[in-house]
Amino acid sequence: MPAPAIKICGINTSAALDATLAARADYAGLVFFPPSPRHVTIRDAALLGARNAGRSRLVGLFVDADDATIGEAIAAAHLDVLQLHGHETPERAAQLKAQFGLPVWKALSVAASADVAAATRYAGAADLLLFDAKAPKGAAIPGGLGLVFDWALLNAYRGPTPWGLAGGLGPDNVADAVRQTGAELVDVSSGVESAPGVKDESRIQAFCRAARSA
Repeated sequence: MPAPAIKICGINTSAALDATLAARADYAGLVFFPPSPRHVTIRDAALLGARNAGRSRLVGLFVDADDATIGEAIAAAHLDVLQLHGHETPERAAQLKAQFGLPVWKALSVAASADVAAATRYAGAADLLLFDAKAPKGAAIPGGLGLVFDWALLNAYRGPTPWGLAGGLGPDNVADAVRQTGAELVDVSSGVESAPGVKDESRIQAFCRAARSA
């Protein structure tokens, strides 16, 4: 089985980006959602985009954002991928894909097999599905909470769209996650932090090594 692609999400400083690039992660995620401790401003996104200079593919994470917000972020950071982490419908995903000409990933919250089975609605609308743990009711942010869901639930997925795994991954469990699920991409945020929103270089390196070892 080939090693999965790796995304380090919640990059909000030059040091975090440098650590991600040094670890040869395939994707670096920028969060455009103010309630998140990993949120980046348009100015910071522009600086990170310039620093990245095309070395890693930049993913912009949005939660029910409007077209203007997304367009401004794309222009500032030179985003390569749009990740939708709110209640965006398949129609909204398809519209954004057509409007901006970028691949669209849709994050889906998972707590039961029905959540996985419902992912087939996004066939043709999203380029990749990202299965993540469902946030507790009333949570301020939809992801990045370090929660793990039952990976066996992914056995219910029968759709044609490529998919990745998120939710509570870290250096200690990512290899097992890949072996158990066959995930084509793994996405980590809080699992490589020393505090909320503060990336740890050694944990980023360890995560990437462990993911590739699987």
